Amino acid sequence: MSLHIYDTSTRAIREFVPVEAGRASIYLCGATVQAPPHIGHIRSGVNFDVLRRWLARSGYDVTFCRNVTDIDDKIIRVSAEEGVPWFVVAERNQRAFTWAYDTLGCLPPTVEPRATGHVPEMITLMERLIDRGHAYASGGDVYFDVRSWADHYGSLSNQKLENMRGAGDTDDESCKRDPRDFALWKGEKPGEPTWPTPWGPGRPGWHLECSAMATKYLGPTFDIHGGGIDLIFPHHENEIAQSQAAGDGFARNWMHNGLVKIGAEKMSKSLGNSLLIPEMVQKVRPVELRYYLAAPHYRSSIEYSEEALREAAAAYQRIEGFVTRAAEVIHDVDADAPLPQAFVDALDDDLGTPQALAVVHEVVREGNVALSRGDKEAVARLLAETQNMLDVLGLDPRSEQWRGIGSDLSPVVDALVAVALEQRKAARARKDYAAADAIRDQLAAAGITVEDTPHGARWELSR
Repeated sequence: MSLHIYDTSTRAIREFVPVEAGRASIYLCGATVQAPPHIGHIRSGVNFDVLRRWLARSGYDVTFCRNVTDIDDKIIRVSAEEGVPWFVVAERNQRAFTWAYDTLGCLPPTVEPRATGHVPEMITLMERLIDRGHAYASGGDVYFDVRSWADHYGSLSNQKLENMRGAGDTDDESCKRDPRDFALWKGEKPGEPTWPTPWGPGRPGWHLECSAMATKYLGPTFDIHGGGIDLIFPHHENEIAQSQAAGDGFARNWMHNGLVKIGAEKMSKSLGNSLLIPEMVQKVRPVELRYYLAAPHYRSSIEYSEEALREAAAAYQRIEGFVTRAAEVIHDVDADAPLPQAFVDALDDDLGTPQALAVVHEVVREGNVALSRGDKEAVARLLAETQNMLDVLGLDPRSEQWRGIGSDLSPVVDALVAVALEQRKAARARKDYAAADAIRDQLAAAGITVEDTPHGARWELSR
């Protein structure tokens, strides 16, 4: 079985057939940087990071483009409220997003374009649309003429044009031919940043920028466009309309992740229920938060609760415990060991991470049994399988990302703890248990947990 993914546009699971054999191109709608990210924002980053890793493991050369919307109504509003330039708001929050992606183990994108750096491409796209009769300039704005694309508009969101309302993206509806037309370009307003165009100064519309950036870096037709389900309409619907009306094939497949909710409500800053990433990684370690966000199927919603977060952390720790204990017995892991077929089948079936993690836990259970009976050959095989599966999911506790100690300090810490454990071992050998306990207590106070095993004492950083 090859990779099959659910395509929102056809509402069916389809085989992934790339535009170019051996290559996979992904465009992910990234951050609108008016505020720092909560876990609802970063879930999308984690889900599509798993997709990217799986495509790479499956042999594809992946180009991953994740944009930054660094100018829009919300950013301008925050700028005015705080009395700082718009670019100060955008820059500080983009840094917060980058930190959050990095902290949760998301691989850096191949390219991360900013909207404000691609105004020439947007102008070219608007000119193409106007020349084809699908857009018009009015009052300093430029609009997409929805009725000119009436036979196609609404296909992604499964709506009929006659049942739609206006986009609500301008205060001056009189500039539009039809209330449902949406802004490609917004004319100059006092106090707002502007860029010159043939139709007058102004700034980009939200939808236009993604079409311009996606096709610049991935070509007129590319493989996968991703984002949260809240972007299906109007954002992604409008992207399709303006891109295809201009003559581009645009995305072959549309993938949308579910939302993170508290109770029955979508997590959002307007509801005051945001769970920001710096706060979350004080509750659990970053790798445990990644596990929590990656474990449910990407298309399902997550009902956030502290209990579910703790359960996810405990589940990851069971995996981590086996890897740590097994690595003390098996020092060289076969990175080329084949993945269990059930794991491959799970991810090939619309990126089925719940089933894939079930396979991981089953292999871990077998590994613990093999450890208990001292079967080194089985332990080596099961450890290799476990680590290779975790690598695909970005969850390998032995990877540099999750070691917990900076690589420059690791040898020093290892050596110091080894000395302390040798002293403790000597104290136990002479039956000076008070001294042995004191050494263990001192290590605990320093954040190091010591566990006595049949193979000797082992240590780890306290969680």
